[in-house]
Amino acid sequence: MNAARSAESIEPATEPSVRLIPLGGLGEIGLNMMLVESGHDLIAVDCGVMFPDDEMLGIDRVIPDFAYLLGRRQAFRAVVLTHGHEDHIGALPYLLREFPTPIYGTPLTLAFVADRLREHGVLERADLRPIRPRDTIEVGPFRVEAIRVTHSIADGIGLAIETPVGTIVHTGDFKLDPSPVDSEYPDYRKFAELGERGVLCLCSDSTNVDRPGHTRSETEVGAALATRFEKARGRIILATFASHIHRIQQVLDLASRFGRKVALLGMSMVGNVRIAAELGYLKIPDGVLLPLEELAELPASRQVVLSTGSQGEEHSALALMAAEEHKSIQVEPGDLVILSARIIPGNERVIGRVINALFRLGAEVLWEDVAFVHVSGHASQEDLKLMLNLTRPRYFIPVHGEYRHLLMHARLAETLGIPRERIFVIEDGLGVELTKTSGRVLGRFPTGRVLVDGKGIGDVGTVVLRDRQLLAQDGMVVVALTVDKNTGDVLAGPEIASRGFVYVKESEELLEEVKATIREALAGREPAAPVDPELLGSLVKGAVRRFIHQRFQRKPIVLPVIMEA
Repeated sequence: MNAARSAESIEPATEPSVRLIPLGGLGEIGLNMMLVESGHDLIAVDCGVMFPDDEMLGIDRVIPDFAYLLGRRQAFRAVVLTHGHEDHIGALPYLLREFPTPIYGTPLTLAFVADRLREHGVLERADLRPIRPRDTIEVGPFRVEAIRVTHSIADGIGLAIETPVGTIVHTGDFKLDPSPVDSEYPDYRKFAELGERGVLCLCSDSTNVDRPGHTRSETEVGAALATRFEKARGRIILATFASHIHRIQQVLDLASRFGRKVALLGMSMVGNVRIAAELGYLKIPDGVLLPLEELAELPASRQVVLSTGSQGEEHSALALMAAEEHKSIQVEPGDLVILSARIIPGNERVIGRVINALFRLGAEVLWEDVAFVHVSGHASQEDLKLMLNLTRPRYFIPVHGEYRHLLMHARLAETLGIPRERIFVIEDGLGVELTKTSGRVLGRFPTGRVLVDGKGIGDVGTVVLRDRQLLAQDGMVVVALTVDKNTGDVLAGPEIASRGFVYVKESEELLEEVKATIREALAGREPAAPVDPELLGSLVKGAVRRFIHQRFQRKPIVLPVIMEA
């Protein structure tokens, strides 16, 4: 597998070429965005967000760094979307503030995009252009064809991108479901046709490369849930992703089949159901949906609550129910709670707390680890092999996954006969340049993670995050004092305020020791030295930090406030 070299050290190709430049999604789960560049033109495949981990305190979401696009503004032709998950569309509102470029996607995907853009007040800047499977669009030198795939969201597509040097196939997120809920089968024939004609490079989803066998069909989950619905004697509360239209369809059908009614909980659930129903992707059985108030009047044995919060998100409907803080629903003994979603890595602890709380309230709880209530939307090993065999690419780039996924996918491709030198394991910022006869790794392109905190975009960096972590771990001590601007003598104070270190009212003796330490430090300064508030602040800060560290082995942030009089 190929290693990277610095982009500055590589001469430009002497023949027509295409470059694949990942701005996100390679080396992590989420943040998906791949640039396809040829000559003076480039397009982007997807433009997604990544949700913050536990170390990104206060951060709402993470978006790709668009710096390279800013430098190539005149060459940027379009964004082509594979499906409507947030990790593939969520950064579009931020992109459109800089680049009002055409956006192509399937109707459901664009409906979800429009909803996000409306929330951010940038919908009027959007040029949304619908495409359907087997449609072909011309964008600069690129001819892009949409290919039907199945995934955990309806209306997903892969892409065949014809470039001046050959065809790039990008699978998007996919599984090869042999019996999809909507009977929209993966387009095996088109992938095979492309393989017959010749595929220069395949970029394929790596998320489930560590799972042997085939990914099970979505309809199998429906059959398993039917057994749960049949046996349940009380209320059913089912949490799943609001974008999983096929799962929602099966829940609505099961409720109708077993004489239950359904109420929707969560803004995204209500909004996505409305959009999918209006576009015909969701067929709601007559009379099955009720407002929550009317559902509550029915016997528990006839109630189904379809909710967000399958990942234990702090303010989600399910988390509020578990904490007994939901304004309309109280979990009771006899309730059956089903978390019909995969636990996203990193969320295990949060979801564990929610599950424990639900059990304490007397509910029976089912989730992926203990019951068959979910199937993945991503291809497992045998499906990935089939995709490689159908397309038979000259070059292969595993995408969409952490580094271990990419590497395992590369090794899987080797077992099918793709030579190691034609497999490129790259991460964000490393590009691949392909010609009709050669391929090589380029790098480094400007990439990174831009943090979004409220309305601030990119103004929170590593220093601020480190301060937030310190505040969370050890708290803060504020020292305020007034000094004579000529002599430096203390005129008032020091006064001490503490947040997250000690509770002031219960620690008066300790704070008096801290004040004595400050006075001692100030008394030891050179009398003739000029009065410099900044130097005085450093002196106070150092004295307080040393005292606290020696006494408690803690390192709170110390903030001195020096006023002159």
